[in-house]
Formats: sequence, C-alpha cells, structure tokens
Amino acid sequence: MKKKTLFIALASLVMGMTQANAQINLGEKALGAVQKGVTGFTFSDADAAALSKDAVIKMDKENPVADDKDPYTIRLKKVFGKHAAENGMTLNFKVYKLKEVNAFATADGSVRVYSGLMDIMDDNELLAVIGHEIGHVANHDSRDAVKAAYKKEALLDAAASQSDKVAAVTDSQLGKIGNAMIDSKHSRKQESEADMYSYDFMKRHGYNVNAVESAFNILAKLSEGKEASFFERMLSSHPDSKERAAEAKARAEKDGLYKPYVKQTAKPATAKKTTKKKKK
Repeated sequence: MKKKTLFIALASLVMGMTQANAQINLGEKALGAVQKGVTGFTFSDADAAALSKDAVIKMDKENPVADDKDPYTIRLKKVFGKHAAENGMTLNFKVYKLKEVNAFATADGSVRVYSGLMDIMDDNELLAVIGHEIGHVANHDSRDAVKAAYKKEALLDAAASQSDKVAAVTDSQLGKIGNAMIDSKHSRKQESEADMYSYDFMKRHGYNVNAVESAFNILAKLSEGKEASFFERMLSSHPDSKERAAEAKARAEKDGLYKPYVKQTAKPATAKKTTKKKKK
C-alpha cells in the first residue's frame, strides 16, 4: 500500500514538472515572439507625429486650456507666435491653466505651456524653456519617447507585436501614452543637447542668451524650496539645474555675450488721458 502511494506521488510530481515545463516553453515562445516583433517594428517620424497628435487632442480635452482672449494666450502668442515655423518644424501653441511649473513639446509640433511656468518667468526666460522643449523635438527625443510609450502600451502580446505597422490604440492606452510624453525621462545627454539647442535658438534670433542661465537658476531655487519634492520627481533624470545654469553662463562668456541677467518687469497698463472741455 505504501509503495502504491509512493508511486502515485512520484507520478503526480513528474506530471506537474511536465506541465510546468510546457508553460515555461509556451511563455518563452510568446516572449520571443514579442521580442521579435519589437525588434522588427519600424516607427517613423510620421508615425510618432500622428500618435502624438491624437494624444495631445485627448490631453487638450482633459485639461483647462486658455482661450484666445485669455491674457496667458495673448502673452504666449506675443512671445513665441513668430516662431510657429521653427527650423523646419510647424508648431502650435496652447496654455494649460495649471499651477505646475512645466512645459512640453511633442513629435507633432504641439507645444503646451503651463500657466504656473509663465507666472514665474519673464518673456526671455520663457523663450529659453520653450526653446529647450523644442530642442527635444528637433533632436528626435520626443519621437523616441512616444515610440517607447507605444511599445509599452500597445505591444503587450505576441499577436500585436507581429505587425510592422502602428496599430490602433484604445482611449485608455492613448491617455497613458500622453502622460508618458509629459513625464518622459530623457537621458542626461539628451537634456544637455536640448540645453544647447535652447542657447543656440536664443542666440540665432537675437534674444538675450543670459536668460538661459536665469531660467535654470529659477528651477534650482524652486527645487530647494517648498516645491522640492515635485521638482525632484520632475527633474530626477535631468542634470542638476545649477550645473546647467553654469554651463549656459560658460557658453555666453565664451561668445563674449555674458552679463548678469536683469529680469524683465511687466509694464503697467496706462489709461489714456482725456481732457474735459470747459463749459462755456
């Protein structure tokens, strides 16, 4: 009786191991199929632009966008409107009325600036920050970010991975891709190259290049204050803001353009003087 029980136990163990091996092999095959699909998957600039556009349309619907008559929109158009066609890129601009200090640009040329950023920076500093974000688009960092987000959200099974074209994504996946674009973690090298693009943008268009240093000094101060935790998360993969400010200063000194930056102040609106006619 004991021998019979032992035999059954051993048989069950062997069957269990066989089933486990079958599951492992099946998993390896599925994983291999996904990896094969991802390896052979092509993602063009046009694909990135189309997917980014859809994601931005969704984000615009879900965030408070300043209308054309809003002072934030009027200011942004005044500051950056002339650069709607920058370095071969067609750009469109909108303001999100959110307190966060942030801005981003996507592969389709959409530039979104948060009102919180506009509140703490003058026009030249704002130009420097937007120039940096556009640098990510020009350097294809934004394309790579949306490609990575698409792979994560859409290429989750073997069947989808076998397609060599961008498949349709669900509304939920599109939302996740949009969030990934905003929170994209660029490498330190990519950030440094975008910083250089910003400086060259300012110099090329005759703006005060010292605003680049000033903008990074503002971010450095914010990262040390009450908003430190937020900025630590946002800038976790970025080079240190103080370091970036120093690099911007060194570039300006090398070009013979450095001088301490004087922050612009908004000119108060003045009412037109009216003269009353004396009564006869």
